[in-house]
Amino acid sequence: MKLLKEKIKEDGKLIGSNILKVDSFLNHQIDPKLMAEIGKEFAQRFHKEEITKVLTIEASGIAVALMVGLELDVPVLFAKKKKASTMDGRVYTGKVESFTKNQVYDISVAAKYLNEDDKVLIIDDFLAMGQASQGLIEIVEDAQAKLAGVGIVIEKGFQPGGKQLRKQGVRVESLAIIESLEDNQISFA
Repeated sequence: MKLLKEKIKEDGKLIGSNILKVDSFLNHQIDPKLMAEIGKEFAQRFHKEEITKVLTIEASGIAVALMVGLELDVPVLFAKKKKASTMDGRVYTGKVESFTKNQVYDISVAAKYLNEDDKVLIIDDFLAMGQASQGLIEIVEDAQAKLAGVGIVIEKGFQPGGKQLRKQGVRVESLAIIESLEDNQISFA
């Protein structure tokens, strides 16, 4: 997606050779016009899949998922990193290790919002090691729902997450794949 790549080049900040900081437009401060275009792009890529739910993980994936849900006209569901005291009844859970925070989370989704009749599109802002996507796939499988695929705004192609998901047979659509962050340069695949 050309617009996204331009925004990454203009406003992305490198931290070492493996962290790309995009908090000025994607995951802290959010550029709503860019989010709208991202939502349209994912909806176009997955429009034939008969998706009934968009699933993400709090917090950075919510803005993107909301725009995709709006375009596909389906509900957006997000996995919580801490089970809220108001979350009653049965829940589906998964484990996620955060690459940037070096922390393991138990994520959960209320079972009443996800079932075997659903066809789910997972959406997230980043794909590095693939842990968030794997945890969300675990939840989809526990619910006996069908997985339409995984939509990623920025994939770090030099890390194994995308390759592992594709090797498992998961359809992964990434809008920008970073090939390298070496020598203080952002290179796209």
